[in-house]
Amino acid sequence: MIFKIAFRNIFRQKRRTILTALTMFGGFTLAAISIGWSDGSYSNIIDMFTRNQLGHIQVHKKGYLDKPSLYNTINNYETVGDKIQKAQGVQSWAPRLYSAGLVSIGDKSAGVQIVGIDPQREDESTRFNKKIIEGAPLAGVPAHEVLLGKGLAKILNAKLGDEVVIVSQAADGSIANDLYQLVGIVQIGEEISDRMSFYLHLKDAQELLALDSSIHEIIVIVHKLDEVAKVTDRIRQKLNNPVFDVESWQEFAKSFYVAMKADQEGMWIMLFVIILIVAVGVLNTVLMSVLERRREYGLLKAIGTKPGQIIWLVLTEIGILAIISVMIGTVLSIIINYLLSIHGISLPEPFRYGGIEFQKMYTEVNARSLYIPAITVILSSLIISLFPALKAARTEPARAMRIH
Repeated sequence: MIFKIAFRNIFRQKRRTILTALTMFGGFTLAAISIGWSDGSYSNIIDMFTRNQLGHIQVHKKGYLDKPSLYNTINNYETVGDKIQKAQGVQSWAPRLYSAGLVSIGDKSAGVQIVGIDPQREDESTRFNKKIIEGAPLAGVPAHEVLLGKGLAKILNAKLGDEVVIVSQAADGSIANDLYQLVGIVQIGEEISDRMSFYLHLKDAQELLALDSSIHEIIVIVHKLDEVAKVTDRIRQKLNNPVFDVESWQEFAKSFYVAMKADQEGMWIMLFVIILIVAVGVLNTVLMSVLERRREYGLLKAIGTKPGQIIWLVLTEIGILAIISVMIGTVLSIIINYLLSIHGISLPEPFRYGGIEFQKMYTEVNARSLYIPAITVILSSLIISLFPALKAARTEPARAMRIH
């Protein structure tokens, strides 16, 4: 009976009902888009930051990250990689080899970081071929070819086809030096990396540094970003060897992770402001409704309606309005978030985060962007309506019946 009366009361004052519903609808939609925007933006930044170069997960010989050393290597990396690939959730993996050296072209020279990569696996994992802004990628087989970072190429006044000399230290204690042909220019988007990176085919780098089939790092890309922790544990179980360190991006890029978590806290402040606006709007309209209907509540009490029933009547009216508003808002929010997740919004000026330049920001369609606004809008509406409901329940029948 209370539900029927509440449902009828909603449509008695259409203007007031529409205003209340619009307040809830607007608050829900704004909160849903804000959360979708926040999650989408951070997921995009994290994915770009990790997938662009670092990987979602990294595998090293124990202690390598604390103290990188040419000699602290992973042997038989292909066997290790095969085990990693069998872990559920792994999309791809790529081996890398690192060292320092001095490179020169003509009378120009600069210190560099030698990076040995497997071109095919690197393309699959980090889309490395898309970062080549000039020239061609490394050949699939070792061919004494080199790629230079954009900044490094500028320092050396390098041009495609130039012969590049590299000098370094080999693992056997000898002086490592060789001559390579420049076939392409790479732009990672991270200033320091673009100024120092010297990319060789993994086999060429192993030959240069006398490392046989050894590497320093395996990066792993997962299918879903939110499953990184689970996949990390699965890889540890697959390898089951204490000589390996298996770390997620939250561990090996901890400073970036902490900065991201701190920035995300701002979303809750925005959500609080939105809910506050909804609460004030609902309180205003419900309180007006109660004051206008004092005679009605007095009549209900005069015929024996209990105060608790009147409270439930008011709360049921608001609950029905809130649910309808959330349902309509859900449809609109999904459509808006979906469109923005595809097309994004171009920023007036690109900004850099973690050394990567972003020109567009995207939203994300997820359950979180719907159930958090739904719960907060419905609960805040019911809680804020409790005061007007109590006021209605305390109506004195004799005084209310004299109101015209």
